[in-house]
Amino acid sequence: MTAPRSDKRSSTAVVVVLLAIVAFAISRGSLRLTEGQIVFFAVLIPSIILHEVSHGWVALLFGDDTAKRAGRLTLNPIAHVDPFGSVILPAILIFTTGAGFGYAKPVPVNPRKMRDPRNQSMFTSLAGPAVNITLAVIVGLIVRVTMSHLDIYDALYAPRSAPLADVVLVNFGLVNVFLAAFNLIPIPPLDGSAVIERLLPMRWWPQYLRIRQYSMLLMFVLVFGVRGALDRVFNPAIDLWFRLLR
Repeated sequence: MTAPRSDKRSSTAVVVVLLAIVAFAISRGSLRLTEGQIVFFAVLIPSIILHEVSHGWVALLFGDDTAKRAGRLTLNPIAHVDPFGSVILPAILIFTTGAGFGYAKPVPVNPRKMRDPRNQSMFTSLAGPAVNITLAVIVGLIVRVTMSHLDIYDALYAPRSAPLADVVLVNFGLVNVFLAAFNLIPIPPLDGSAVIERLLPMRWWPQYLRIRQYSMLLMFVLVFGVRGALDRVFNPAIDLWFRLLR
């Protein structure tokens, strides 16, 4: 079973319209993005897709074919577009701040189809960050072998003077560090919450479910209300990755 044609067409239309608006804004000079920002967003898309697809493949390994039946075990970006997270939110952030972030449509998973739902649903959730960590480590090792410290600095802070391949490689590594660190925050619906849910005693589940209904509010408070909160999440992960490059 594949995703409905109407959904695919509407997602494609939204993406085409957004790209047309962005292209028009850039051509008129009303939207100015640095080369580094453009590369960052370009490598963000495949990184998010690989993150989401990994959930579906691991679920399938454990006996849950929900993602496969929904046509989500594909690298086609259109299948993973979330109208708000993939289009509207990044567009708003780009136009208002010149920077932004986004997310893809979550891959559907049904733990009841798994052979060991409690444990395997946790591993399915952690598959996404695990893929991002693996990619970040592989890229880090490549950068360490092929680039000097000056090359890395130029790729990050002077992309115009650096080879495009260096800029893409360094940004691809950083994007995957960001995705892994952010998704491991133990707040639903992020992947890190699966660890808490696995370890939480059953007698505490009623209280947890009452708190969970406010999880999106907690996320907004964390991202926008607590100054420096995300820095405390990202900075240790970035520092660890840069140590790999030395």
